[in-house]
Amino acid sequence: MWQGPEEGNDAFADPHAWQRQVSEFGEQYQSLMQEAFNRLWPSDAGASVYADMQESLRIGAEAMVFNAPAVYTVQMRLAQDQLRVWQNALRELMGENVPAVIEPSPEDRRFRDDAWHSHPFYRYILQQYLLFVRAVDELLANLGGLTPETRHQLEFYARQYVNALAPSNFVSTNPEVVRKTLETRGQNLVEGLKRLREDLANSAEGLNVAMSDRSAFRLGENLAITPGEVVFENDLMQLIQYNPSTEEVFKTPLLIVPPWINKYYVLDLRPDNSLVKWLVAQGHTVFMISWRNPGPEQRYLTWADYMQSGPVAAMGAIEQACGEKSVNLLSYCIGGTLAATTVAYLTSSLRGRKVRSVTYMATLQDFSDPGEIGVFLSEPVLAGIERQLARDGYLDGRAMAFSFNLLRENDLFWSFYISNYLKGEAPAAFDLLYWNSDGTNLPAGTHGWYLRHMYRENRLVQPGGIELDGVKIDLRKISTPSYFVSTRDDHIAKWRGSYLGARLPKGPVTFVLGGAGHIAGIVNPPAKRKYGYWTHDEIPDDPDAWLESATFQEGSWWPHWQAWMTDNRYADPDKTVAARHPGEGELKPIEPAPGRYVRQTIPEVLGVKPAEDDSSSS
Repeated sequence: MWQGPEEGNDAFADPHAWQRQVSEFGEQYQSLMQEAFNRLWPSDAGASVYADMQESLRIGAEAMVFNAPAVYTVQMRLAQDQLRVWQNALRELMGENVPAVIEPSPEDRRFRDDAWHSHPFYRYILQQYLLFVRAVDELLANLGGLTPETRHQLEFYARQYVNALAPSNFVSTNPEVVRKTLETRGQNLVEGLKRLREDLANSAEGLNVAMSDRSAFRLGENLAITPGEVVFENDLMQLIQYNPSTEEVFKTPLLIVPPWINKYYVLDLRPDNSLVKWLVAQGHTVFMISWRNPGPEQRYLTWADYMQSGPVAAMGAIEQACGEKSVNLLSYCIGGTLAATTVAYLTSSLRGRKVRSVTYMATLQDFSDPGEIGVFLSEPVLAGIERQLARDGYLDGRAMAFSFNLLRENDLFWSFYISNYLKGEAPAAFDLLYWNSDGTNLPAGTHGWYLRHMYRENRLVQPGGIELDGVKIDLRKISTPSYFVSTRDDHIAKWRGSYLGARLPKGPVTFVLGGAGHIAGIVNPPAKRKYGYWTHDEIPDDPDAWLESATFQEGSWWPHWQAWMTDNRYADPDKTVAARHPGEGELKPIEPAPGRYVRQTIPEVLGVKPAEDDSSSS
């Protein structure tokens, strides 16, 4: 019987002991993974996703019946290619050098190990897997009679299925794991079991795989370290004023409105990539909203509460701190959606001049194309989410993080699954991935309303489609100058959807498209000279027409934004004042940045003790 590329390895003198140990590991893994998969669908939200998946597969099966010729063609090609792979494997055993029937994409990092391409066993199973994936893709592409929404859902669920079946995800069919298991006498599997138990204990639903060494970072020590003070707080947010690093600053302060789905310090990770630090160095008096991590007690918080207790309250506090009645707004992701509604609210209540300019980073206002996240927002799934929100009063941020990771499952789930559990390796200390795992809950009153009114019904683009505190919101009335920056590979706020939002305001609009994705394209410091960006003086109706005639620029979009601010006098170089220090105005420091709110973890908020992390000792 063939034993694999490592045959002859004497890691275990007693093959029976080796077999018993592997069998024991296998049983434990199956038990633990069954526990993990049982956690996928325990809630109303999870059950509704599962039911939606089943319904999509049922519709897909019916479509196959009505598209029998296309199905037959795909099946025949698959059978013929599988036979070729089998014949080639026999020829290889006879010593022939035979080209592969199918090769993985060069960008597919799962199959970069040389054994996938040089060893007959792994070469064989890889080709059979790739043929299966291609057949599924071709079958879905040729199915007629599907609505765009159903096709999208079916393609997403099918992708999750085929990627879960990749031979790289299993101990016995991953050459790197086989080698490591023999080299370490199975210690990698022991370590993997420990990490799997820890991650299950720290998960809400599904499996939140640890992506970074949690013990390597401390907020205020090696993350979120730009110096400043919390100068104002309420039940929903703390307001940080950062210490100046220039002798003079622009007269108009800058208020940053970050998302509350994640924590603000993605904009202040390390000194060399901190947008906050860079803005301070450009001469801005920078204020940052740090949102509270809500729990069941905050279930009734609404979008209007976030607006009033967030940016509106912050503007009032900034006036007390600096004596300035207007600010420049810089917003990110859902914080940008909130900023847009806030500016529209102020405009309709005759207070629009409180905002001199507004910048939207990776922000959706038109939700007609929500991207892959739309899979989780069909009507049945949304109804399940709403039932769970009504019962619990919040959505656990860890459950949402699991869903978001499935949007990039090979990079954000399976790669860590392999390294953590199969190879038994400790996650590296990576600040961005630490932040990505440091999630926040979402209050029921806000999140359900947001998903239905924005994502599902796209009411924000409708004049008067939503009403906040008695004011009908109309983005078309906004005359405040706007700067939109999106990123080309963003899978959360797709750039063409963000571009549609840039078509809404009646005031002057600048649209810039950065390279990379939702995080890297925004957190792109000039010193790195990475990714680049596109600019255009016009905003035509068609985003693709905009891109076709746009001009590519090297480096970061940050200096372009700063030039936009200064050239248009939103941050007026001719109107500067002596550097402002926290506490000099009417507001006195409450505590040093980053403050208490950003340190609140989900287990702490929910009163649950997290599992101990022993990664530092392994």
